[in-house]
Parts: sequence; structure tokens; C-alpha cells
Amino acid sequence: MTSQPLAIKNGRVIDPAQDLDRTCDVLLEDGRVAAVGPGLGLGTEGRQVVDAAGLWVLPGLIDAHVHLREPGHEYKEDLASGLAAAAAGGFTAVLAMPNTSPPVDQAGLVASLLSKAKGLRGARLLQSAAMTRGLRGQELTEYAELREAGAVAVTDDGRWVADSAVMRRVLCYARVCGLAALSHAQEGPLSDGGQIHEGRVSTRLGLRGIPAEAEAVAVYRDLALARLTGAPVHVCHVSSALSLDLVRRFKAGGTRVTCETAPHYLFLTDEDVAGYDTCRKMNPPLRTAADLEALREGIRDGTIDLVATDHAPHSVLEKEVEFMDAAFGVIGLETALPLIHGLMAELSLPPSRLVELMSLRPAGLLGLPLGTLRPGSAADLTLFDPQAAFKYDVGTSLSKSRNSPFQGREMRGRVVRTVVGGRTVFAAGAGDRG
Repeated sequence: MTSQPLAIKNGRVIDPAQDLDRTCDVLLEDGRVAAVGPGLGLGTEGRQVVDAAGLWVLPGLIDAHVHLREPGHEYKEDLASGLAAAAAGGFTAVLAMPNTSPPVDQAGLVASLLSKAKGLRGARLLQSAAMTRGLRGQELTEYAELREAGAVAVTDDGRWVADSAVMRRVLCYARVCGLAALSHAQEGPLSDGGQIHEGRVSTRLGLRGIPAEAEAVAVYRDLALARLTGAPVHVCHVSSALSLDLVRRFKAGGTRVTCETAPHYLFLTDEDVAGYDTCRKMNPPLRTAADLEALREGIRDGTIDLVATDHAPHSVLEKEVEFMDAAFGVIGLETALPLIHGLMAELSLPPSRLVELMSLRPAGLLGLPLGTLRPGSAADLTLFDPQAAFKYDVGTSLSKSRNSPFQGREMRGRVVRTVVGGRTVFAAGAGDRG
């Protein structure tokens, strides 16, 4: 569908890729950014005009880690609901994980999902494929075919590739085929059967713990292989100070490593699980206050490259059960932006850092020409009101699931409009969805 030319006027345009942070106008035409600058003198004839006074105009946010549950578990989430929820959260593109049923380990399934998503209203679908057949950690999938079908990354998310020889081949072949290699770094025997972080709280609650070392051991192995091969590796959902310190040290030594964390690790700790709230059960688990502070320092000093939600929807069938029987995972697409906006203020960091964490760096990780409003780039952008205060009500979520750890939390900053390819796919307010 051809998008109507759109003029966004008087907004604060924040684009670190252009070292730009100023009040100006943005003109979108034919699905591309046509011009950015102050006082462009844009007329209203033949184009829709949006007055963005008081708003931030950001390159469209990119979430590099989401679970959309299709195929196989569409009762929790599907492409339509997940991409709509992403757009409501200000995301213009999301990377779907392949640990579905069946796993996305064949080119035909990648192509099918991408084709279906093109007919849906919401964020762009980016698709990752399994590193190994059936997510079993043994035999590599056909990387060249997956890339040709449209995959941009490989990962066995939910499982760690424990065989070091296999993981060495993963890194080498992913590099050759131009695919990002994303690792779910968690050593199995140390974490199997665990429910929350191993420590004082797990002892008090009588729950089997998952030690931070389960993550750190796996992180060290993956970083060592990246150093050996010279190939890049991306560490998903870093949750502990110990793992972050390893990333920092290997980066300093020249290893090609990037990492992400998720908003829940920056705001919640294992103490928040004390009431056996299954909406605060995730994997890796919430850790200690010291870990939280270390991760915030990683945001401040740049060790953490990006923030991803690890959006993991589950129905009441998996969550409203005894804690030990509950599924791991929480939703996060519609709370990530206001949370990270608040974190920037707490850490005295500029808005440009938020854009780096949630747009520019994810685009770079996946090798995509996104994450900027440079003229000629895709017309993907997010309009954000930094002053709007609200109490989060998960009942208003566009996701099919309600397993949010932030229900009832006071937040500041709301998405006003999300534009993908020049077309409005979300606009705040009833009846105003473009």
C-alpha cells in the first residue's frame, strides 16, 4: 500500500546517527525520509501534517529479542497481536525468536512467516532462525538458505549450544553468511530445575536456585570462541554483574562481542519475587540489587550495547499456577520505552543514549539500514511524549497475554504515534490509528 506523504513539524528530532538533537521538521514521502531540518516550509496540500510540538521524534525503535509464539502457540501470541503490541510500544521492527513449535529451522518457514507479516498492521517482522536443527545443539541448519529466505540472525534461544565444536562452527558459518549469532548463554546442569536466582531469597522461599555462574560459565565459553574464531557473537539477556564483567574484559581485549539486557533486570530484583508472583519469573532470573546496579553501570559506560524486551507471552494456563509449575517469561513490548526513558533520567544520560540502545545499535547488530532518520532511509519513526505520566494497566495491552511484571507501576512517557514505511500503524487515542 502506498503511504500518503507525511509532514511531522516542530518536534525534537533525536538521531545520534546524524549527531542530531534539535527542534525541526521531518518530511516522509514514498516510504522514505525525504528531508529533515528546521523551517522546511512544508505546505499541507496533498499531505498529512502532524504537529509534534512538545514531542520527541525518534528513529523507529527496534527490539532484537521477542517471542511471537507463531507457529504452534498462537493462543499466547501470534504475529498480528505481537506486531500490533510492538507498534503500540513504539517499535517499528522486532526480531522474532525461532523456538516455536515447530522451530524455525527451515528456509520455507522463514519465508512463510515473513510473507504473512507483510499483510499485517504493526511493526516490521524480522525473523531469526535456529542455529541447529530442532534446537538440539548438534547439527547446523542451512545458513545460506535461511539468509536467502530473509533470516537476519541465528539463535537457539531458550537453549545454550553446549558442544563447543558445534558453537565454533556456528560462529564461523554465521559470519560467512552475514547472519548475527545470538547466544542464550546459560549452562544447563547448573541451571536445570532452578526457579529463581540462587541466594538468600531462594533459600528463604524454599525454591531451587539458578546461580549467576550458570550464565557466566556459558558467557566465558562463547566469548573465548569468538576470540578464537575472530567472529562476532551477541550475548542475549545479560542478567548478572559477573557476566557483564566478562563482556567488558573481552571487549577491552578486542573480541567482537555485543550484549543486551532487558528492562526487568534494570528495575527488579529477586526480592520482588518474594510473594511468589509468577509474572516475575523469567529465565535468566531476576538477580540481586548489586547485579541491578552493575547492569545500570553497564548502560552508563557503554558495555551494554542494547536493550531488548525478551517479550515472552504466556496465558493464564501457564502463569496462574503454583510457582514451580509456572512458565518462565514476561511481556514487555509496551512498557520498555517509558521504563528506559525513566532510567535515562535516573542515570543523567541524554535521550540520544536511549536511541542508541533501542534503535541504532539493534540495527547495527542485525546489519539493517534502519535506526536513523537520515534522508533516504526508511520512513520508520516513533513520536514520544516524554512528559505524559500514567499508571500501567496490563488490561489495555494489545498483546494476547497479561504476564507483565510492571502491572500498576507509575511511569512517565507515552508513545503518541508509530510510523512504519511512512504509514501510521499506531496512534494514541480512540479512533486515531491512521
